[in-house]
Amino acid sequence: MNPLARTGATIIVFALAVYTVAVIAEQRRRRVTPYVLAFLTVGVLLDVTATAFMIRGTSKGPFTPHGVPGQSSLAAMIVDTLLIWRAARRAPLGAPVPPGLHLYTRVAYLWRVAAFITGGLLIAMR
Repeated sequence: MNPLARTGATIIVFALAVYTVAVIAEQRRRRVTPYVLAFLTVGVLLDVTATAFMIRGTSKGPFTPHGVPGQSSLAAMIVDTLLIWRAARRAPLGAPVPPGLHLYTRVAYLWRVAAFITGGLLIAMR
């Protein structure tokens, strides 16, 4: 595996771990907290960095069987993070998350996990 792609794969593991902490906190408390905002934001930054490394580290380009789900799940997590930030700006911190956003967070996270697993399986099948 190309060193850039390997670096991206390592970073993506940390991104998923950070997302997991943020999503579990939001799903359990159903509230926007500074903790959730911080972890989601760091998760997105790590995910963008990892995706850039993986794209640069492959000769196949960004539109591969793993690239499309990976990038679409990254987009979903970016949208989720922006919506959570918007909810935090509109209501005081600690306010309940709107039900639709609460569900979207779960769906976006599960899509991210599915893309992560797909990438691992594609690498394992080589």
